[in-house]
Order: sequence, then C-alpha cells, then structure tokens
Amino acid sequence: MDGVFKGPASYALADWRRRINDLYAQVRQAPDPAAAHALWVRVRSDMFRGHAVSPLGDAHRAGFPGIEVFSYDPAWRFAVDLQPVTGPETTHDLGADGTLAMRPLARTLGLEPVGGAELTVYWITGYGGGLFLPFRDASNGDATFGGGRYLADAIKGADLGLAADGKLILDFNFAYTPSCAWNDAFVCPLSPPENTLPAHVLAGERAPPRI
Repeated sequence: MDGVFKGPASYALADWRRRINDLYAQVRQAPDPAAAHALWVRVRSDMFRGHAVSPLGDAHRAGFPGIEVFSYDPAWRFAVDLQPVTGPETTHDLGADGTLAMRPLARTLGLEPVGGAELTVYWITGYGGGLFLPFRDASNGDATFGGGRYLADAIKGADLGLAADGKLILDFNFAYTPSCAWNDAFVCPLSPPENTLPAHVLAGERAPPRI
C-alpha cells in the first residue's frame, strides 16, 4: 500500500474493522478499565504500525512510536442515562465513501458535573444504523485534534457497552482521533460544534502529528 487510502472495497478494511470489534469486545470484558485502556493503546498502536489500511503511510510506519495518550484518569469514566431527543437528520460528505447520515437520538445525563455540559448521542441512519458520539472540548486545537474526537462509532465497532444497571458507559480515556487528523487522504465526519464540552478533556488520544 502506498499510503493513500483507496476506499472501502478491500478485504483489508474488513479485517481492520474485525480487529477493532474484537478489541472492543476484550475491553468490555476486562474487569480493570485501566488495564483495558493499556491493551487498547497497544493494539491500536500495533495496527497503525503494521496494518494495510493504517492511516500512516509506509514511510511513517517503521519508526512510529505508538499513539500518544493521556494517562488513564478514572474521573473521566461515566455510566450515563439517556434522555430521548429529536432533531433533523444531517448528512456528511465522506468523499469516495459517499455520505453519512445521522440524527440526534438522545442527550446524556451525568456528564455535566465534570465535563461542564451534556452531549448528544446520534443515530446513524440507513441500513443497520448504530450509535455515533463525536464530541469537542476545550482542549481541541492544542492538546487534542481541533476537529474533535469520537467516543462511540458503530460503523467502526467502537462501543464500550452498558453498565450492569443498563446505563451507557462513556469513558473519555478511550476517546480517539478520526483518521483524517492523521492523513489528508481520509475524509471524516467531524463533531458538530454544538456537541462541545466546555472542560478540557485531558483523557484519551492526544493530537497526532500531521503526515
């Protein structure tokens, strides 16, 4: 692979998604969130270094030191209730991958004491559907990517699951940067500006280097 993403018609992309699904299954089953986070960082760093559809081009893989993250902070792990909301569907141009359509599904209940606000959880419309939670915070453009990060994305298999009481687990230590932040060959749906926490979320992935 020459470092330029050619689109989704590839067994390699299917393998990437399969590996990410398997990784999140291990994370959900792990009794220790901090240990699960270390596994998450290690596996994703290995995939960035060696997988065919890594956002890193060949020239950047061999010396890649790994994804940079903040130290695990349990204060940024939440189990939240969801309050249903309604709103218009929006579409996002993904270049060669077509469009992504989503609509507001619910508003979190439980983030405001630490994050300063609540966030909207979106539903990806179309066949299969699924949850999507992109967000911004006060660290964007400095310590983290300016376009925001993702907490959940059903298309990619990024899902931390539910707590025993049925609440949605949102652990910002697993917040990750969209591929377009690593490489201009990718097109990503960025977080809507209104889905922003006023706090500095110094958890999860740090801002990556541009390549």
